[in-house]
Amino acid sequence: MPHFIYTFLLTIALPFVPLKLLWRGIKQPEYLHHWKERFGFYGAKPSKPVIWIHCVSVGETRAAAPLVNILLSQYPKHSILLTHGTPTGRATSEQLFGNSVTRVYLPYDVPFAVNRFVKHFQPKLGLIMETELWFNLIEACHRHHIPQLLLNARLSEKSAKGYEQLGRLVQHGLSKLALVAAQSNEDETRFKLLGAPHTMVAGNLKFDATAPAESEALGLQLRALLGNDRTVLVAASTREGEEPMILDAVQGLDVLTVIVPRHPQRFDEVEALLKERNIAYVRRSQINKPIAANIQVVLGDSMGELYTYYAASDFAFVGGSLLKFGGQNLIEAASMGKPILIGKYTYNFAEASKAAVQSGAAVQVRDVDNLREKIQLLIENPSKREKMGMAALNFSKASTGTTVRMMHIIGQYLN
Repeated sequence: MPHFIYTFLLTIALPFVPLKLLWRGIKQPEYLHHWKERFGFYGAKPSKPVIWIHCVSVGETRAAAPLVNILLSQYPKHSILLTHGTPTGRATSEQLFGNSVTRVYLPYDVPFAVNRFVKHFQPKLGLIMETELWFNLIEACHRHHIPQLLLNARLSEKSAKGYEQLGRLVQHGLSKLALVAAQSNEDETRFKLLGAPHTMVAGNLKFDATAPAESEALGLQLRALLGNDRTVLVAASTREGEEPMILDAVQGLDVLTVIVPRHPQRFDEVEALLKERNIAYVRRSQINKPIAANIQVVLGDSMGELYTYYAASDFAFVGGSLLKFGGQNLIEAASMGKPILIGKYTYNFAEASKAAVQSGAAVQVRDVDNLREKIQLLIENPSKREKMGMAALNFSKASTGTTVRMMHIIGQYLN
């Protein structure tokens, strides 16, 4: 695809964007906030040189946390700018970093909007988390001599085939990046085949993300409310269509299941499912005393508590993997020393999932029946849970160090 056709198609679509924001705003009103930023209109200009980090949503923001904290410490004469694509990503940034960083929405990838962004903030360096390729933004930064590093870069086989269809557009875009720091050898190879000239393997930043200091204590408090004498499974970051499968898998088993949907706008949808099935449940936000013995499911309807949920559980299922969503981040569960169950669709975290299974930290299941079998096995075998939990901790600790490698790279551009 020629670059001008890419730009033309985006420009044609632009008038319909406000309708999309309004539609999303019905379910999630936060989409209606700060909407001018998406078109390149921002407030006060920064007073210090800017280091810009793009974290599209929650996962990327949490993964960037170790990097952001070190940048704040080592570069106090710079301002850290975080850009996001979703309200949940922005809220996570606020929760993690407060007023120590500036946060805005990344503009849509049309020339007038990205040019406004670049001229307004004039970043000294752009750090793009994972695989966010916006070709007009890349072009604008290249034209203004702003180096861009694609960090924690991952590219599944499916995504690589999609990008391959865009041909020279992708090749030219990747050629203007200063570096692609890939998570694995496979990721690096795919970026090279698409035309990235400057690549390296740096590892996965998500292994360096640490739980909030209070997570263990909060987890013990929550566990006391859930029942210390009950076996607790947390089904974390579940996606649409997975909750019915999980409920089928745990039906009749002696386990309290905590279901934490990936997206907060789905809390009410999952609650409706629990009502439809006549399942005794309680929402996390309504728990202020020990729950009744007949409660089968806790609906995790709170934000920023995933580590607390893990700390309160005996083992975890990590969602997005029973259906073709590519899997969610299992590293957080591993860092809390929890046995992990995952489905067969893990291409978003292929390397980490493979390593977790090989280390004994995780078990991959084929379908709902297999998931039920493995849940029952872990319910009945505390020693198996303990062994997998230790393997998870060792797996997590052995994979750290990516932040240090990336800070060395970043220093070459900032010093």
